[in-house]
Amino acid sequence: MVKQPYIRKRVDFRRNSLMQFAMGLVVIILVNIIGSFIFTRFDLTAEKRFTLSEPTRKLLRGLDDIVFFEVYLEGGFPAGFKRLRKETREMLDQFRVYSRFIQYEFINPFEKDKEASQRDVINRLAERGLSPTDLHVSKTEGSTRQVIFPGAIVHHKASEMPVDLFISQMGVSPEEVLNNSIQNLEFNLANTIRKMTVTIKPKVAFTEGHGELSPLETADITRALMEYYSVERVRLDEMLSSLTERRQVDSASTRIVNKYEAIIIAKPDSAFSEKDKFIIDQFVMRGGRVLWLIDPVMASMDSIQFSDATVGIANNLNLDDQLFHYGVRLNNNLVMDLSALPIPLRTGQSGGTPQIEFFPWYYFPVLTPLSEHPVVKNLNAIRTEFISSIDTISVPGITKTILLTSSPYARTVNTPAFITLDVLRNEPDRELFNKPDIPVACLLEGSFGSIYKNRIPPVLMEDKDIGFIERSGPNRMIVIADGDVIKNQVRYSQGRPYPYPLGYDRYTQQTFGNRDLIMNAMNWLVDDMGLIGIRSRELKLRMLDKTRVDSHRVFWQMLNTLLPVIVVVVFGFSLIIYRRWKYTRPAVQDQGG
Repeated sequence: MVKQPYIRKRVDFRRNSLMQFAMGLVVIILVNIIGSFIFTRFDLTAEKRFTLSEPTRKLLRGLDDIVFFEVYLEGGFPAGFKRLRKETREMLDQFRVYSRFIQYEFINPFEKDKEASQRDVINRLAERGLSPTDLHVSKTEGSTRQVIFPGAIVHHKASEMPVDLFISQMGVSPEEVLNNSIQNLEFNLANTIRKMTVTIKPKVAFTEGHGELSPLETADITRALMEYYSVERVRLDEMLSSLTERRQVDSASTRIVNKYEAIIIAKPDSAFSEKDKFIIDQFVMRGGRVLWLIDPVMASMDSIQFSDATVGIANNLNLDDQLFHYGVRLNNNLVMDLSALPIPLRTGQSGGTPQIEFFPWYYFPVLTPLSEHPVVKNLNAIRTEFISSIDTISVPGITKTILLTSSPYARTVNTPAFITLDVLRNEPDRELFNKPDIPVACLLEGSFGSIYKNRIPPVLMEDKDIGFIERSGPNRMIVIADGDVIKNQVRYSQGRPYPYPLGYDRYTQQTFGNRDLIMNAMNWLVDDMGLIGIRSRELKLRMLDKTRVDSHRVFWQMLNTLLPVIVVVVFGFSLIIYRRWKYTRPAVQDQGG
């Protein structure tokens, strides 16, 4: 009779425990049922590392067929590339959350085809568009060379496309390069899907008629642009319909609209007539985007090949007033920079063989993008030739963003500028290179006003064939004070021309970021999905102190190995003691009563 309350209490406790278990089980089942219909995630990271942007989610939801990724990041890699593999897998898993059409496979190319030699595998993957990376792996018995392909081949329907997942950058530490590559994973993967699935491509055009770069000189960037856009070439020739067309609105009326989403004005060398300027102005007023690649100073290396000097003179294009009205001024000067592209120079002759050495040519600045704007963020250095400076002008409603600047050690030379190879034979006077961060490229955003407002007769303004507009809606344009930024070099073999990739320098055999710059610029101007904005995402690089890790390696290994075990053991014993104390105390009390 003395133990009856204790027994009843134990029965009640067991019944309550079973009821709590049953209720918990019901809650778990209900949450899973609701979760199958409603998807949500909680990203607690500071930079929202595991949250896809809305343009990417929209792109993935719109897929209607399988997109398959062959990812060549499997194998015995160093820790950095293992991290890239992990992040790529997690990114693709996030893609699969929003689309059941995303599939992937991680492949070790050298294990997949064991019968083929390593050279055959490398050649086959290179032919498919993947870029190899040489690694020097340090081991206890010495260092070994390892060739890997940190990229993927993406398949959609009957087509395939390569994508590089490791984006190399000159002058950047391997840790930063790896981190930047991880930052750009979402953009690179989503952008590849976009290129493969787009059905209707926006139309863009290179202008002609004012000595602009030829199709051969823009061959590589044209091929790259054609992955996104329908690319044409158009001559203005003072024809009002060159950039616009009449489109039927209804059975009784038509309206004038732009033919193209954007135009590229690439290094003109002759003056624009007022009518051609009017055509471009009205193209902008109707929402057309413009990429201006203008040389304010006319200078060429061709003249220096035959004599050691030439003169840079102002390039009168009759565009100064129009660009000034939009918000920028191109200065008639040349930027000289100690951070410059080397050019070969004959220094002598030995045994009948010319001796060639490379010297930095200060008129060819190499620009390192420092802006956080998506157009230039994480880009490789940009190769330029005879570039000029830019000033921004205060224009109501227009926002200016400087995209590219010189290094901290630069100067400007006003026209007429005497350009001579003698500067290569002497050490530069560093006190003269005292102008840091000279602006050379600018992005303009806002509502632009027409330069021809109040400048044309009222009769023409009211002419329906002209359809004059005096202010644009929200619009954007990019101005770069160098036309050679978009010009690819050309080699000739057996009398036939072969264009080099844009940004490749045949003398130094380095590849600069010019192609990515132009592609990003056009994507920013034309992009209506906002994918280019993903490039502004920043993942902070949280690196361990290697010196401290090495010096305290044993301590941290023991701590990470033993501490979890000790915590579990202490928690277990504490729980046992607590339970004995809790469930034996009532019995002692009852017996005492």
